[in-house]
Amino acid sequence: MNILVVKANNRPATEAVSSKMYETFMAEVEGKDVNVTTYDLFKEDTPYFGQELFDAFGKVQNGGELTDIESRLLAAKQKAMDAISAADVVVIAFPLWNLTIPAKLQTFIDYIYAAGFSFKYDAEGNLVSLLTDKKAIFLNARGGIYSAPEAAPMEMAVNYMRNVFGGVFGMQILDEVIIEGHNAMPHKAQEIIETGMDEVKASAQRLLEMTVYA
Repeated sequence: MNILVVKANNRPATEAVSSKMYETFMAEVEGKDVNVTTYDLFKEDTPYFGQELFDAFGKVQNGGELTDIESRLLAAKQKAMDAISAADVVVIAFPLWNLTIPAKLQTFIDYIYAAGFSFKYDAEGNLVSLLTDKKAIFLNARGGIYSAPEAAPMEMAVNYMRNVFGGVFGMQILDEVIIEGHNAMPHKAQEIIETGMDEVKASAQRLLEMTVYA
């Protein structure tokens, strides 16, 4: 099994719960009978998706000379697509920042959210998912409480990831480990985080068991 672990937070694990979730998951799977590749979005060169990328596409088709930013964009996009292509399971550790995902994670998604790679349209205009042979696990941390009905509509991180990876790309979502409320309830923070890390370990073990019995 080829596991791609995407880290979408550059804050240290001593301060950021999603970074600790990443480290906890990695500690469980490293050294086991799986191939683990990490993709640290804050260490990768990930220029923002925009007109420069479309200009680069045009230049490639017409033999034009690429600018530095155009070359970097094409390389970053290809690297992200290659990483996804090689993976059987994609594990993403990410925080809720200002009700949504970090910009670096959005950029990574922009690179792989491509017609002909992760989806296509059929002759009737229906969307067809192209990554149905892959699976995903989400490791998310949010300091507030968004599982409550009145707050759930504001949560645009995990819900967005479900819609993209599960809905558009067609990946099977194996697990979602969500740690929430540690900032809202500081008197319970340690208990909340410790319980969440146990769930991260359990998720990793379930994944490893899938490898054993596959």
